[in-house]
This record gives sequence, C-alpha cells and structure tokens, in this order.
Amino acid sequence: MTPTADPLYPLTLYYDSRCPLCTAEMQNLMRRDHAGLLRFADIWAADFAGPPGSATFGDLLALIHARGADGRVLRGVEVFRRAYEAVGLGWVTAFTRWPVLGPLADRAYPVLARNRYRLPRWLVAPLFERASQRAAARRCDANGRCDLP
Repeated sequence: MTPTADPLYPLTLYYDSRCPLCTAEMQNLMRRDHAGLLRFADIWAADFAGPPGSATFGDLLALIHARGADGRVLRGVEVFRRAYEAVGLGWVTAFTRWPVLGPLADRAYPVLARNRYRLPRWLVAPLFERASQRAAARRCDANGRCDLP
C-alpha cells in the first residue's frame, strides 16, 4: 500500500524540539514532505495538546511517538519507518524491516534516544542538516522563493 492510500496518513510526529538531533531530523522531514502526509507536534510548544492515546509526557521524552489519522499510536523505530516512507525515502529505513537488523534497531533506538542530548552538534549537522538544506534548495524557484512548511 502506498503512503497516500494508507489510512495511517496523515501521520502526526511528536518530537522533542529541545533535542538538536530530533529538531534536525524533523526539519529534514518537513522539507521533504511534498505530499503533506506528515504533521509535526513539538512537545515543548506552548499550544501542545498533549500526548496521543495513553502515552504520557515522559513516554514522549523516552521515545518518539506518532499518531495516525486512524488513531493508531506508533512508537520508536516504526515511527521513522513510516515517516521516511511518507517522504519517499523508505530505502533509508528499509534495513530496519530485515529479520535480524530490525529487532536490533528496535533494541538500539531506546539507547540512542536516552543519550540524544550527548551527541555533539558537529555529528548532528552532517547527518541531517546538510540533507535538509539540499531538500529545501530543491523546493526553491529561480527567484529564491521557497515552498517550506
């Protein structure tokens, strides 16, 4: 099933804007979301409506969460799988569906999430910011006007 036909979309991603890695990744996804299949909820925003389903604010800080249009709540690596599929980059997370690597990614992600504030800025920039800037440049016209969310 293509993301546009999947009842999960639009998918709302709940992210930690105080985390440089999280923010860089969400900005990358925002700039690539040409089909409008993703929504973004900053858990630190003054108008944040609260966690999805039975999740708590602490749950949102521990792992990334998402809520589908159909009400399903996703957690962890599955959120990234679905978000990257939505922006046409399913190949980025395809290895997380493989029999051995998928469960390994599912177990490793909480460790990364727990230590995300310890990642140095110089490491975050090459991972997402440059790719995000390239994606943004592709959405700009010859006059420098950009179609960004």
